[in-house]
Amino acid sequence: MKINTDGVIIGAMAYQEGAARILDVGSGTGVITLMLAQRHPEALVDAVEIDEEAYIQATYNFRQSIFADRLRSINSDFRDFHPEVSYDLIVSNPPFYTKSLHNPDPRKKLAKHADFLFFEALLDFVALHLSVHGEFHCILPIGLAEEVVALMLPKRNLYLQRIINISSYPDADPIRSLLAIGKRTGEVGYDTLIIYERRAEHTEEYKNLLKPYFLAF
Repeated sequence: MKINTDGVIIGAMAYQEGAARILDVGSGTGVITLMLAQRHPEALVDAVEIDEEAYIQATYNFRQSIFADRLRSINSDFRDFHPEVSYDLIVSNPPFYTKSLHNPDPRKKLAKHADFLFFEALLDFVALHLSVHGEFHCILPIGLAEEVVALMLPKRNLYLQRIINISSYPDADPIRSLLAIGKRTGEVGYDTLIIYERRAEHTEEYKNLLKPYFLAF
């Protein structure tokens, strides 16, 4: 649960120019939070995580980082978190095994499974705590992304701003969508990201995306 491809992609791609307050929902051990702090050098970044063990690890990681004075770790379900500020950028790599087999490990089940009530609650939270010109970024499997977009009813004042479809290989169908959601109406932007040129060889685009964070690149 420490590092995965979805997490590093959204950590590297999520950006909001001039963001002063950022929130990572379901931060796990804090990898995405640290990436957000690196890319937004002036922002204060909060990380909310329900799992106590992951929260403890994230707190330790934050204290060891050069961004320690701008990071705050919160052990809570986001539904019980009531910030007094609005966020210019909210990011989440949420659980997505909706309507699928549950993991028998209770901690991983909690981290990896959610039903649509979860996404309803997440969108309600975003609608309440996202700033007027802010954006909410999340990464989801293609089919689930389409269903989540359908939940953005006008009563929430949330609209799709951009969508990036992510494929493993050049000729493969997309497996993930990175959604950028905000409170502004207008034309939706579309883009793509391909991870591998061929087996075990990352594309230059992917390597350039992660080069600021990965020593291997």
